[in-house]
Amino acid sequence: MKVAVNTRLLLKNKLEGIGWFTYETMKRITRAHPEHEFFFIFDRKYDDSFIFSTNITPFVAGIPARHPFLHYLWYEQTIPAVLKRIKPDAFISPDGYCSLRAKYKTLIVIHDLNFEHYPENMPWLSRKYYRYFTPKYARKADRIATVSQFSKQDIVGQYGVDPQKVDVVYNGASDLFTQVSLTKKDEIKTRFAHGYDYFVFIGALNPRKNLVNLFRAFDIFKKKTGSSVRLVIIGEKMWWNRDIKSAFNSMQHRDDVVFTGRLGMPLLTEVVGSALALTYVSVFEGFGIPILEAFKSGIPVITSNITSMPEVADNAALFADPFKPKSIAEAMIQIYSDRGLREDLVSKGKLRQRDFSWDKTADRLWESVTKLLDKKKNI
Repeated sequence: MKVAVNTRLLLKNKLEGIGWFTYETMKRITRAHPEHEFFFIFDRKYDDSFIFSTNITPFVAGIPARHPFLHYLWYEQTIPAVLKRIKPDAFISPDGYCSLRAKYKTLIVIHDLNFEHYPENMPWLSRKYYRYFTPKYARKADRIATVSQFSKQDIVGQYGVDPQKVDVVYNGASDLFTQVSLTKKDEIKTRFAHGYDYFVFIGALNPRKNLVNLFRAFDIFKKKTGSSVRLVIIGEKMWWNRDIKSAFNSMQHRDDVVFTGRLGMPLLTEVVGSALALTYVSVFEGFGIPILEAFKSGIPVITSNITSMPEVADNAALFADPFKPKSIAEAMIQIYSDRGLREDLVSKGKLRQRDFSWDKTADRLWESVTKLLDKKKNI
């Protein structure tokens, strides 16, 4: 069997959320199924580390697709031409895009529909592209995989697709996230927080991550506790807009907020694992991988009580209303002041994280491919 895969987001040292999903799943799937041929389609020169096994043939096709106009050309011109050469039994596209012109059985992975709910958080042209093409992709695809029951219901409700063709595969988290020794915690706290405890946030600094209310909540927390606890923010300021900037500049305790920028492994795992707790109070998530990373790191989690986050965290997190800074602050105060609560959440988090792994994700994604091929056989 021939399986073509859109691997344009496999970028050396630049893997983001969907890139990691592609990396973790395709590494496992290709190695687990040596009886099949896989064709990885890149939009630029690839790194050899992404050719995971001998049953992979790489293609470099077209020009880098990093703009809506180039997206259209790549998916509607380049991809159909490449697929015509390969003649695959299935085409997997992990980034939510597919080709409307290609005639081959297609499985796409739609991770979330944040652009439908918070379109103002995206650049105008990207927003228009997503909102115009994603419904068409969802209806064109023979199968859809997504990362939570919440996202499945959202896709079905927004686009009216048959729920029977949408498979939930969930996400995993890197095994590099693990508990940190007390000595290393002291070292990390000294390096990043002047030796004090700290809450940690990890993610792209864009509006839906709700930094505005996190900053306001941190000010309330500091005022009510008078503690020396810091807030460490890990991530690039890709979407540092006027509202986020204004909220930060208005903070009474902004000097206690530490921006690390993007951190590489293993430093990232050490900073997360040394935190007092994760504060992950997004207004919208299709899954929320940092929740799992915190569970694996043995730290408590504060997260939002909406979208996919309660589904992922289950009973192993402290929930807050992301639209109310006081609610977030109250959760931070509880975590700070109640050691028993912290230990209970850590214990529950260790159990909860066992329900998720990249091995399970890869297996579920392959099951979805199998359903796609079974459908083809029945035609």
